[in-house]
Amino acid sequence: MPTNHHHHHRRPHLISVIGNSPGVGKSTLCRSLATWLTETGSTVEHFAEADILTHPAFRPVAEEFAAAPHTVRPETLIAATRTYVTDARAAGTDFLVTDALLPFIPSLVAWGHDEPALARFLEDLVAAVHPTDVTVVHVQDDPAAALRRAIDREGPAWEDWYLTKLANSPGTSTVHDLDSAAAHLRTETALTHRLLATTPWNLLPIHTTNRTAPQTFAHTRTHLTPLLGLTP
Repeated sequence: MPTNHHHHHRRPHLISVIGNSPGVGKSTLCRSLATWLTETGSTVEHFAEADILTHPAFRPVAEEFAAAPHTVRPETLIAATRTYVTDARAAGTDFLVTDALLPFIPSLVAWGHDEPALARFLEDLVAAVHPTDVTVVHVQDDPAAALRRAIDREGPAWEDWYLTKLANSPGTSTVHDLDSAAAHLRTETALTHRLLATTPWNLLPIHTTNRTAPQTFAHTRTHLTPLLGLTP
């Protein structure tokens, strides 16, 4: 078993893999990163997208979301995230590799929070995870192309579900078809960049256009290696 003793005195490093649209390959990349980091001999927790509904630290989030109107208060998200990173620190976990977890911007936008509210939320979130190191891997493609891929993968029923979900949420009620969904996602991408630029976190934009999943992983690994203090 390879050893990497230089990690174990460190605080955990949280690698948040987020996508700017469904269909960009975020979950595939997240799994590949978790596998790679495990192979370095590090202790890794891979937090899949659906885990927010079952992870003990996020139980208050799941309970709030289950009740009408199916929204979660920002302070609930912050408290759960604080618990999550505190538990990881206590457990001596080296890397937390999370799929679509923080900074929660798409959900908060859909629930109707404006940019000043999101900026305040992010300030509180930064304080909550401190002193954990955070790198946000923002996987991006043109949303129109990515949505088509998602529909090809998930089927036409998914398209109806996705558009209905956006149309019925207060912050995304202008969405009524794929074009307006793509336009919303482009605006949200720019918003995410503006907000993340105000944080002390590393932001690693990864463009998947014209890259296969293995190429995307190789590209991401190359850029993450120095950020994570690993030797190439």
